[in-house]
Amino acid sequence: MMFKPKELLFGTAGIPHSCEGTTLDGIKAVKKLGLDAMELEFVRNINISKEMAPEVKDVAEKNNIVLTCHGQYFVNLNSLEDAKIQASVKRILDATQRAHDAGVWSICYHLAYYMGQDKSQVHDKVVVQTKAIRKILNDNGLKIWLRPETTGKETQWGNLLETLQLSQEVEGVLPCVDFSHLHARSVGKWNTYDEFKEQLTLIEQYVGREGLDNMHIHLAGIAYGPKGEKNHLKLEESDMNYKDLCRVWKEFNIKGVVVCESPNIEMDALLLQKTYKTI
Repeated sequence: MMFKPKELLFGTAGIPHSCEGTTLDGIKAVKKLGLDAMELEFVRNINISKEMAPEVKDVAEKNNIVLTCHGQYFVNLNSLEDAKIQASVKRILDATQRAHDAGVWSICYHLAYYMGQDKSQVHDKVVVQTKAIRKILNDNGLKIWLRPETTGKETQWGNLLETLQLSQEVEGVLPCVDFSHLHARSVGKWNTYDEFKEQLTLIEQYVGREGLDNMHIHLAGIAYGPKGEKNHLKLEESDMNYKDLCRVWKEFNIKGVVVCESPNIEMDALLLQKTYKTI
């Protein structure tokens, strides 16, 4: 892969709210804030043109900002309709190509829903489709991490173990670990010092030191109910135990990018950065 993080970097999910401009302006604003990264949000559509992508890459490189990307929400590799699976594959390929052209290091997706089916069979389908996607990316020289994101509801494929198993089975794949989603999915678990250690230990067991040295992380405050995730919150307005999480990150000496998805993205990104650096 093209970029090897030397430390843990912090950034925003999209253009900082304090910046009323384009993606290019957002990258410069992130730099001025003292942050290290920004996630391109392709969740509704690919909002960077083919012509603009090289310019995004150039501005990010000049400002020493690492870019990640969140692919489209409209993806289900386990759809009951083959046409929808193929449309999902096309969305992933198109967004990943554009992200690569924009200099993105890592792109994440919510890959599938269980649709009431046996979880192991769903996983097998996700593996088959992901292998095919990864092969096309490799054949086209796209050196970018493909990331199955851990999801916030039990109806969605993507608990931590599933994303790690997929990463074992397909080279060029590592999880995007959304610690908030895992907390919400479990309806309040995965939120203590010992549980965070257990999660990182599991990551190391499955994908080794490479996994801990190339982490793509999402974090925010989160509201949840019996069915899991409801919506994001500011960290200080939630029960997300980010202080112990930062402590465990430091103990494991992880490297990569932490993307803040709180409603106040830059403020909580700076809070996480400060918390981590002062431990």
